[in-house]
Amino acid sequence: MAIWNPWHGCRKISPGCANCYVYRRDESIGKDAGIIAKTGDFTLPRKKNRQGAYKLSAEDGVVYACMTSDFFLEEADAWRPDCWDMIRERADLSFYIITKRIDRFAQCIPPDWGKGWDHVTICSTCENQDKTDRSLPILLSLPIKHRQVICEPMLEEIRMEEYLATGLIEHVTCGGESGPDARPCHLDWILAVRSACVRFQVPFTFKQTGAVFVKAGKTYHIERKYQMQQAEKSGLSYAPGPASVRFEEK
Repeated sequence: MAIWNPWHGCRKISPGCANCYVYRRDESIGKDAGIIAKTGDFTLPRKKNRQGAYKLSAEDGVVYACMTSDFFLEEADAWRPDCWDMIRERADLSFYIITKRIDRFAQCIPPDWGKGWDHVTICSTCENQDKTDRSLPILLSLPIKHRQVICEPMLEEIRMEEYLATGLIEHVTCGGESGPDARPCHLDWILAVRSACVRFQVPFTFKQTGAVFVKAGKTYHIERKYQMQQAEKSGLSYAPGPASVRFEEK
């Protein structure tokens, strides 16, 4: 796994952005995350070592792009074509792009995109039902080979059965919100999405509880270092197949 941040900084556009970790981190060191700028890692997929080999090798596997920004940010329109060129060149890697701006996807793809590139996964964020109902129809209508959904920070119960029923979504991830101002995440919300994923045989990951987790009417305040650990221990993540363990059967 590798992280590639060709630019840094973003603009808040939805309720899920309210307590953005990028803004929180930048503020802690006196920076303004609202200022968007290219980074020194802009050409990372193309960089080579002294022996002439790519610094990112095929062994690195998945490359997570724009983890401190958004790949489809308007301010990055002039830079994005160069990034597509690098992604095209590095078909030996798998690129994973998470976006809150799936509505801009069609106007931001390269001319040879066709029906999608095999080594690129596009993941749309959906923190509440409104964002889900606005984003997922767009995600499903686009020429993309690999589609995923991430509900993080999850802010309410989300119903997405009609979208999972299409068979076009390859994975769903859910998680709570971290940070000092974190909003609560309810176990019931996680279970509802998980149940839908099990019904339609879609892999599901419970990534983290968040800092404020509600279970059976009781609120738990969980330290950052335990949030992913507790989610993993819950056994709620689900992979279709005979080896998977269904929470309902425990």
